[in-house]
Amino acid sequence: MALTLAQRNQLRKRAAQEAAAAAPAALMEGATGYEVMLAKLQQDQFRLKQVQSTEGKAKLKAELLPEYVPYVEGVLSAGQGAQDDVLVTVMVWRFDAADFDGGLQIAEYVLRHQLLMPDRFNRTTGCLVAEEVATAALNAQKAGKRFPLETLTRTAELTADQDMPDEARAKLVLASAREQLALVNEEAEQLNDADVGQLQAGIAMLQRAIQLHDKCGGKKDLERAERLLKKHAGPAS
Repeated sequence: MALTLAQRNQLRKRAAQEAAAAAPAALMEGATGYEVMLAKLQQDQFRLKQVQSTEGKAKLKAELLPEYVPYVEGVLSAGQGAQDDVLVTVMVWRFDAADFDGGLQIAEYVLRHQLLMPDRFNRTTGCLVAEEVATAALNAQKAGKRFPLETLTRTAELTADQDMPDEARAKLVLASAREQLALVNEEAEQLNDADVGQLQAGIAMLQRAIQLHDKCGGKKDLERAERLLKKHAGPAS
């Protein structure tokens, strides 16, 4: 059952008050509002287990997520960084439901306060954030679709100082490089300064991705980008 406006406001205020009262690195356990949301999360996780399709799970998560918005808003507005399994799980669900900006909104708080992922997740928080966005972008690109470069850039900024396997970071750099190169007008007879700048930036990113992980899949992209740059550079350069 959907919450009324009054119930949403009450939940937001309670979440803010309890999050503000919990010390950094403490646990939210014992806070009444948190316990209510944790119980709801467990019920929703049981519902998700009944769905076998990954696409079906993502659709169900998208339907469930609005019910967590007041709680999330309350914690983000006043939280002091107490460990919160509801918040980090909702972050992942937002990524799964393709709400990447919403997921990164939570990720900014989670990474700043070094919140941990629940035991069922096998990756560190920073690695998970980088890989969730990067994998979605790479899948979209394989399907011939675009992915917002600003979302990739924000993800890279948020996870820049996070420890993760080089392969994971390479995925993010590769996805960013491909979106950077997609901005270049390859059909133009002569590239303008903006196109050349985009092309050079994309090449640098591809080189970095390959340096991080030699088998990241960016070598053909790099060869094509370097040929394009050479073609438009001209003999004088």
